[in-house]
Amino acid sequence: MLGRRWFSLRKAHPILMRMLTSTISDSKPLPDMREVRNKLRSIVGASTNWSDHVQAMNERKALHTLLAKNQADLPPRKMRDSYTEVILPLGSQPEIREKYLNVNNTVRFGRILEDLDSLGVLICYTHTKHETVQRSPLSIVTALVDKIGLWKKIIHPDCDIKFTGNVTWVGRTSMEVKMHVLQLQNDVYCPVLDATFVMVARDPENKRPAFVNPLITEGPEEENIFKEGELNKMRRTDFSKASLLKMAPTAEERTVIHDIFLNTLDSRTVSFRSRVLPPNSVWMEDAKLKGLEICQPQERNIFNRIFGGFLMRKAYELGWATACSYGSSRPYVIAVDDIMFQRPVEIGSLLLFSSQVCYTEENFIQVRVHSEVYNTNTRQHHTTNVFHFTFMSENQIPQIVPKTYGESMLYLDGKRHFDSAMKETSAQ
Repeated sequence: MLGRRWFSLRKAHPILMRMLTSTISDSKPLPDMREVRNKLRSIVGASTNWSDHVQAMNERKALHTLLAKNQADLPPRKMRDSYTEVILPLGSQPEIREKYLNVNNTVRFGRILEDLDSLGVLICYTHTKHETVQRSPLSIVTALVDKIGLWKKIIHPDCDIKFTGNVTWVGRTSMEVKMHVLQLQNDVYCPVLDATFVMVARDPENKRPAFVNPLITEGPEEENIFKEGELNKMRRTDFSKASLLKMAPTAEERTVIHDIFLNTLDSRTVSFRSRVLPPNSVWMEDAKLKGLEICQPQERNIFNRIFGGFLMRKAYELGWATACSYGSSRPYVIAVDDIMFQRPVEIGSLLLFSSQVCYTEENFIQVRVHSEVYNTNTRQHHTTNVFHFTFMSENQIPQIVPKTYGESMLYLDGKRHFDSAMKETSAQ
């Protein structure tokens, strides 16, 4: 299986393979994640102390004059211009290992999500950089985690990890970034996961969209990669239009829900109000966990909001705990998709997480994590993110059963995300 997937990776990402082949034996040291975050602070001019953040943000306001009036004013870039490699030296520098280590002696996937988020932003700043400008006028933030597919269940904590990636598609104010994580095994970097992020550029105060450099392709392989980005955008648009919050379920989906309903009727009463849980099943309302975070300055990003990678890590860990509790065994994440960053999270916010098992099939568990901020002054809740994780349990699991119409819609939405994840996996 790994061999076939590695061949697929070579076909789908020629830039990665060319760069990787030429740098595996290169003696030049690669930057690590600490250097990535330091470089981001330097590019933006972010404060290193929370007490100085107001002054730093005021200084960024003056950068408005450096923004392009339209995209045609910006020089085009090539895919290889933004190609970036970063090392996570878990094997060669064991002193950093504990931060990434979990109780099962494997790498914490939530930490990898944090690193991917930071790297994605740096790649986009590399694509948009101007040599004559010390600080970038752009505020580049994560808009969407389109998909993350894993090639292996376990990431070892005692072997170096390499992150690679580049911009693969550009709109007027948005960029698609493809990143790859590889781990050193027997002197060869083997694939761990592929990730596709969508980043957006905004003005220095992070209030309005800003133009980014156009992307030009070199050869038919890169043209195909760019076209894939266009198709991804169309797929996301179609998926949004067909959302169960906007459209009724399909005829096939309605049949699924009705079959579940019929299977839960009490044969003794044959009443709409009397429901019975089938054997080896769990009511959906009994398969959830909740969490709370007080958003402290320590978790801020370079724009003095809560770091998107931190949100992903916290959501993932709660989702993992939910899948672990539900399946009564250790779950493995196999896919992450459709994480939409709907609004920024301010420092000092009360951030509420709600994790729900929404679909199951064989030993797979689809978990949805909803995050929202609570305004203590207005007592209002505002959604910030919705996360979708696909886990595989070591053992057979009970089937999740919705009881209400709202839960039935969650079930169908979970099934859609699960089917999408399985389709991506089988395509690889």
